[in-house]
Amino acid sequence: MSGVQDKVQQHYDEMAEVYDSRYDHCRGRAYYSHISRHVMSHLPRRGRLLDLGCGTGLFVYRYTSHGGSAVGLDISRGMITRARARNHSADFGTGNAEMLPFRDESFDAVASLLAFSYMKNPGQMLKEAWRVLAPGGTLVICTLGRNLLTSGLPAIYSLGEAMRIRQVGMGAFGERYYSPGEMIALLEAAGFSEVSARKCSFAHLNLVDPLYTIARRIEPFVEEKIPSLAYNLIASGKKPGR
Repeated sequence: MSGVQDKVQQHYDEMAEVYDSRYDHCRGRAYYSHISRHVMSHLPRRGRLLDLGCGTGLFVYRYTSHGGSAVGLDISRGMITRARARNHSADFGTGNAEMLPFRDESFDAVASLLAFSYMKNPGQMLKEAWRVLAPGGTLVICTLGRNLLTSGLPAIYSLGEAMRIRQVGMGAFGERYYSPGEMIALLEAAGFSEVSARKCSFAHLNLVDPLYTIARRIEPFVEEKIPSLAYNLIASGKKPGR
């Protein structure tokens, strides 16, 4: 692994015990459930799923609860330990999304939530996703999109690292945020068809009250009418063949 990947792995190993306090409680749960519903809307309900950057297995648990089967892969051993404790019916392993340890055409769907921004070689990750997908399989990615509100995050995260703030995602990891057009171009270059990308999620869990409460109320309007203000980006495509 590269130096940055080692840094990301170490950070999430250290954050594994507190990760769920961010994404599986109160407003964090509402935020994660919201983006999960967007991802789920693109996936086959009873297929075999590969979740890249699966963290503590939150999305794997949601997917298998709807009747599908799943495998979760994450760079962090600490995260995988937590994921295995949560999901006894799914398989988990540590690994790099840019070099997948699976046979060709092994999965009906590949998903990745809040991990794509860490990819140093996103084209290689997409190439690997294509390889392990069965013909007709679906890829869905949820990642932070690039806009005015997210453009300052790298500087904030670097400052937080310097101040030794212990929070999930707080560090200088060289993350990259994409526009819908950039995500469409990446997926099409990897060979995916029926490609789409759209912004979602305005009520980010980092917002303070009363801004968070207001954001939740107007979130459907923002997503439909002024998606440029939304924080996250959902990109999807299919592997031709069926």
